[in-house]
Amino acid sequence: MNRIDANGRDFRALNEEIRAAGQEILIENCMGQRYIAAGMSGVSLTIQGIPGNALGCYLNGGTIRVHGNAQDQTGDTMNSGTIVVDGSCGDATGYSMRGGKILVRGNAGYRVGIHMKAYREQQPLIVVGGETGSFLGEYQAGGTIIVLGIGSEKKAPVGNLCGTGMHGGKMFLRAEALPADLPPQVAASKATEEDMAEIDGYLEEFCAAFSMEKQSLFDRPFYVLRPNSNNPYKNLYTFN
Repeated sequence: MNRIDANGRDFRALNEEIRAAGQEILIENCMGQRYIAAGMSGVSLTIQGIPGNALGCYLNGGTIRVHGNAQDQTGDTMNSGTIVVDGSCGDATGYSMRGGKILVRGNAGYRVGIHMKAYREQQPLIVVGGETGSFLGEYQAGGTIIVLGIGSEKKAPVGNLCGTGMHGGKMFLRAEALPADLPPQVAASKATEEDMAEIDGYLEEFCAAFSMEKQSLFDRPFYVLRPNSNNPYKNLYTFN
């Protein structure tokens, strides 16, 4: 494994060194450098510290493990691969994500999964262990978002206006109750056995990543959110 000390390094120089360092890389003393592993594929990258904005943007395969927190837009427009964050993430985690997986042990900020989409075998996944901020799944067009609310004292571990503009994909919330301000274009219900079977493998993977017992997640119900029609915003358009 190649070691890189990021202490005091400009993000451009750091990223050039990462690209020349081979397939297994450990970055130490990371502190806010942007665009780490942008567009890379096949890399196994371990980061100690706090990577900056757009970690793994356009990621096209491989694995990134962060022993710490991450800033905004983690996994921006990523195609495939896995990003695992031991701490929390900032805003717009998974922005325009179109494949791959993002697993966050702690919390995530506003607009998680905004413009998330899917196409055929490209089925992106975001799992947040704690809470998220407002506008979770804004304009979501595909893929799966799971918020587990571990350690949360809220009845629903999300902020305001969850699912605004959602027109595809699914969200699963482990919660005592649904958010009170869900938009009318979102249909929500308690998850059925069939729904839970759909995410069982995702929960297994999350728990394995963070050495947790999966059974501990079932002390609260899960709710599933879906768009409630094929064209939920048709009332916004004029028909000739």
